[in-house]
Amino acid sequence: METMRRCPYCDEEIRAEAIRCRHCRSRLTAFDPSSWYRDLPDRRVAGVAAAVAHACAIPVTAARFAFLVLTPFHFLGAIAYGALWLLVPFRPGEEPPFARVIRVTRRVVDEVRDAVFVRRTPPSAPRPGSGAGSGGPRDDVPMTGVPC
Repeated sequence: METMRRCPYCDEEIRAEAIRCRHCRSRLTAFDPSSWYRDLPDRRVAGVAAAVAHACAIPVTAARFAFLVLTPFHFLGAIAYGALWLLVPFRPGEEPPFARVIRVTRRVVDEVRDAVFVRRTPPSAPRPGSGAGSGGPRDDVPMTGVPC
């Protein structure tokens, strides 16, 4: 038994895996984020043209041709190809390369910040040995150790 669903445009019953509604011919999956991935059988270089063609329900050759035609115009085809390579994940459910780069960059920045800057205790918690008359560091010297 096939699983069925309703078309969001004409409310007719269609197959769950349909790309277009057979009644009103509306595209159903073009902007569904789960349908954008690059691991397709007809991929060549990075799978971007195959992902665009699959999501927009056009032939892969037409998507490749569009990238080639747009390239001489201010290098737009190559820029779009590179941007889509960064934004479209390789397999469904994976994070895209751009998200991985951001995650790794944040981790590196946090490690460098922790190594370079000493973590201060929150201002509400008193440090041991500090304060007036305790014989600790002077109150007019900031935590960096450099007097004002």
